[in-house]
Amino acid sequence: MNLSVILILLSNAFPLTQKFVKIYFPDGDSVTAELADTVEERARGLMFRKNIEFDQGMLFLFEREDLYSFWMKNMLIPLDIIWLDKEKRIVHIERCLPPCEKEPCPSYLPKAPAMYVLELKAGSVERRGLKIFDRIDFSLQDECV
Repeated sequence: MNLSVILILLSNAFPLTQKFVKIYFPDGDSVTAELADTVEERARGLMFRKNIEFDQGMLFLFEREDLYSFWMKNMLIPLDIIWLDKEKRIVHIERCLPPCEKEPCPSYLPKAPAMYVLELKAGSVERRGLKIFDRIDFSLQDECV
Protein backbone atom coordinates (compact mmCIF):
# COMPACT_ATOMS: atom_id res chain seq x y z
CA MET A 1 0.00 0.00 0.00
CA ASN A 2 1.48 3.35 -0.97
CA LEU A 3 1.78 6.35 1.35
CA SER A 4 -1.03 8.38 -0.26
CA VAL A 5 -3.51 5.53 0.26
CA ILE A 6 -2.44 5.21 3.91
CA LEU A 7 -2.87 8.98 4.46
CA ILE A 8 -6.35 8.92 2.92
CA LEU A 9 -7.35 6.00 5.14
CA LEU A 10 -5.97 7.73 8.23
CA SER A 11 -7.68 11.02 7.41
CA ASN A 12 -10.99 9.15 7.12
CA ALA A 13 -10.48 7.39 10.46
CA PHE A 14 -9.00 10.34 12.36
CA PRO A 15 -10.21 13.81 11.40
CA LEU A 16 -7.36 16.30 11.25
CA THR A 17 -9.39 19.21 12.62
CA GLN A 18 -12.34 18.89 14.91
CA LYS A 19 -14.88 21.58 15.72
CA PHE A 20 -17.67 20.99 18.20
CA VAL A 21 -20.96 22.59 19.18
CA LYS A 22 -23.38 21.89 22.03
CA ILE A 23 -26.83 20.75 20.86
CA TYR A 24 -29.82 21.20 23.22
CA PHE A 25 -32.99 19.10 22.94
CA PRO A 26 -36.55 19.99 24.04
CA ASP A 27 -36.26 17.65 27.05
CA GLY A 28 -33.31 19.69 28.39
CA ASP A 29 -30.75 17.02 27.49
CA SER A 30 -27.75 17.89 25.31
CA VAL A 31 -25.00 16.35 23.20
CA THR A 32 -21.67 17.62 22.00
CA ALA A 33 -21.64 17.38 18.21
CA GLU A 34 -18.67 17.42 15.92
CA LEU A 35 -19.24 19.88 13.06
CA ALA A 36 -19.04 18.81 9.43
CA ASP A 37 -19.04 22.07 7.49
CA THR A 38 -16.74 21.41 4.53
CA VAL A 39 -17.40 19.19 1.52
CA GLU A 40 -14.72 16.75 2.72
CA GLU A 41 -16.04 16.59 6.30
CA ARG A 42 -19.61 16.10 5.08
CA ALA A 43 -18.50 13.31 2.72
CA ARG A 44 -16.56 11.54 5.50
CA GLY A 45 -19.13 12.04 8.26
CA LEU A 46 -18.92 9.30 10.87
CA MET A 47 -17.49 6.70 8.48
CA PHE A 48 -15.19 4.11 10.07
CA ARG A 49 -16.07 5.18 13.63
CA LYS A 50 -16.37 2.15 15.89
CA ASN A 51 -18.55 3.77 18.54
CA ILE A 52 -20.57 6.84 19.40
CA GLU A 53 -22.06 7.58 22.81
CA PHE A 54 -25.52 9.00 23.58
CA ASP A 55 -23.91 12.36 24.47
CA GLN A 56 -22.11 12.63 21.10
CA GLY A 57 -23.16 13.39 17.54
CA MET A 58 -22.22 15.02 14.28
CA LEU A 59 -23.90 18.14 12.90
CA PHE A 60 -23.72 18.68 9.15
CA LEU A 61 -23.96 22.33 8.07
CA PHE A 62 -25.10 23.33 4.59
CA GLU A 63 -25.08 26.75 2.89
CA ARG A 64 -28.79 26.65 2.02
CA GLU A 65 -31.92 24.59 2.58
CA ASP A 66 -32.27 21.69 0.17
CA LEU A 67 -33.06 17.97 0.02
CA TYR A 68 -29.81 16.37 1.24
CA SER A 69 -29.65 12.59 1.05
CA PHE A 70 -27.50 10.48 3.35
CA TRP A 71 -26.33 6.88 3.23
CA MET A 72 -24.61 4.46 5.57
CA LYS A 73 -21.65 3.46 3.38
CA ASN A 74 -18.51 2.58 5.39
CA MET A 75 -20.46 2.95 8.63
CA LEU A 76 -19.68 0.54 11.45
CA ILE A 77 -22.50 1.59 13.79
CA PRO A 78 -26.26 2.20 13.40
CA LEU A 79 -27.46 5.81 13.59
CA ASP A 80 -30.51 8.01 13.97
CA ILE A 81 -30.47 10.86 11.43
CA ILE A 82 -32.43 14.09 11.93
CA TRP A 83 -32.92 16.77 9.25
CA LEU A 84 -33.52 20.35 10.48
CA ASP A 85 -34.75 23.41 8.59
CA LYS A 86 -33.14 26.85 8.82
CA GLU A 87 -35.19 27.51 12.00
CA LYS A 88 -33.67 24.34 13.55
CA ARG A 89 -37.00 22.53 13.54
CA ILE A 90 -37.05 18.82 12.76
CA VAL A 91 -38.43 18.20 9.26
CA HIS A 92 -37.52 14.51 8.88
CA ILE A 93 -36.27 11.63 11.04
CA GLU A 94 -34.75 8.26 10.14
CA ARG A 95 -34.37 5.89 13.09
CA CYS A 96 -31.90 3.08 13.72
CA LEU A 97 -30.34 3.03 10.26
CA PRO A 98 -28.07 0.00 9.91
CA PRO A 99 -24.61 0.15 8.34
CA CYS A 100 -24.64 -0.65 4.63
CA GLU A 101 -23.43 -4.21 4.18
CA LYS A 102 -23.47 -4.41 0.37
CA GLU A 103 -23.70 -2.01 -2.52
CA PRO A 104 -25.70 -0.33 -3.73
CA CYS A 105 -26.29 1.31 -0.37
CA PRO A 106 -29.75 2.81 0.16
CA SER A 107 -30.01 6.59 0.33
CA TYR A 108 -32.20 8.33 2.89
CA LEU A 109 -33.87 11.50 1.65
CA PRO A 110 -35.90 13.95 3.76
CA LYS A 111 -39.45 14.85 2.84
CA ALA A 112 -38.76 18.58 3.27
CA PRO A 113 -35.74 20.84 2.68
CA ALA A 114 -33.16 21.00 5.45
CA MET A 115 -30.17 23.19 6.27
CA TYR A 116 -28.73 21.03 9.06
CA VAL A 117 -28.50 17.28 9.56
CA LEU A 118 -27.75 15.69 12.93
CA GLU A 119 -26.43 12.15 13.28
CA LEU A 120 -26.82 10.49 16.68
CA LYS A 121 -26.36 7.07 18.22
CA ALA A 122 -29.22 4.78 17.20
CA GLY A 123 -32.00 4.96 19.78
CA SER A 124 -31.40 8.66 20.57
CA VAL A 125 -34.62 9.84 18.87
CA GLU A 126 -36.75 7.42 20.87
CA ARG A 127 -34.80 8.03 24.08
CA ARG A 128 -35.42 11.79 23.85
CA GLY A 129 -38.95 11.54 22.44
CA LEU A 130 -38.04 13.66 19.41
CA LYS A 131 -40.67 14.27 16.75
CA ILE A 132 -41.32 16.30 13.62
CA PHE A 133 -41.45 20.09 14.24
CA ASP A 134 -39.55 19.86 17.56
CA ARG A 135 -36.96 22.63 17.78
CA ILE A 136 -33.36 21.76 18.55
CA ASP A 137 -31.12 24.58 19.76
CA PHE A 138 -27.47 25.32 19.10
CA SER A 139 -25.30 28.36 18.48
CA LEU A 140 -22.61 28.22 15.84
CA GLN A 141 -20.87 31.21 17.42
CA ASP A 142 -20.12 29.05 20.48
CA GLU A 143 -18.30 26.31 18.57
CA CYS A 144 -15.06 25.07 20.05
CA VAL A 145 -12.12 24.36 17.79
